[in-house]
Amino acid sequence: MIKLEPMMIEGLPFQAVTVKLPKTTLLAVANQSGYIMCGALDVRLLNDQLADRGIIAGKAVGVRTLEELLNAPLAEVTAEAEKRGIQAGMTGREALLKMV
Repeated sequence: MIKLEPMMIEGLPFQAVTVKLPKTTLLAVANQSGYIMCGALDVRLLNDQLADRGIIAGKAVGVRTLEELLNAPLAEVTAEAEKRGIQAGMTGREALLKMV
């Protein structure tokens, strides 16, 4: 099952995606600039092989719901996200607000 839903964070619009797969659930919250995602995100791939795309993204591990994704500290962020002031350790919500 794939579920798309609008999400407002401090009055700003984002799009939330939940993909239920066997034995796992993929979670992401995005806007037009970037996104945060569950542990399935391969930050190294984005930084190395897709660096020319300048992807702004962060990964939180061990999350099972969108609310957990928003409140969890990010384990890794892309180099492009760091340029925006997004750092590992900040919550997903804090990172998303820096992507606006």
